[in-house]
Amino acid sequence: MTVEGIWDLSVSTPIGTIAAVVELRGEGGELTGTAHGAGEEVPLHDLELTGDDRLTWKQAVTRPMRLNLAFAVTFDGDTLTGTSRAGRLPASKVTGTRRPERAGAGR
Repeated sequence: MTVEGIWDLSVSTPIGTIAAVVELRGEGGELTGTAHGAGEEVPLHDLELTGDDRLTWKQAVTRPMRLNLAFAVTFDGDTLTGTSRAGRLPASKVTGTRRPERAGAGR
């Protein structure tokens, strides 16, 4: 099962729900990615795929405030669930769906 693709995420935080888009690509046998949200694009770091369905990564954001986030999600087909953590703050629930591939756009 592959996790590659464009994922629409919803992160439920104490200050409200934040929408983000994560793009995951396989390049040269490695998984790379970027996150888009709140008017900024940031690279994903320390991506690690464990087993067939668990993915973790880290990213830094500056909006709505400067935070270092750590994500831990599991995916099943075109859905994912998990958590996002910012330092010592409580974990926030993360849900997401993979966007359908456009016709003619292969991997």
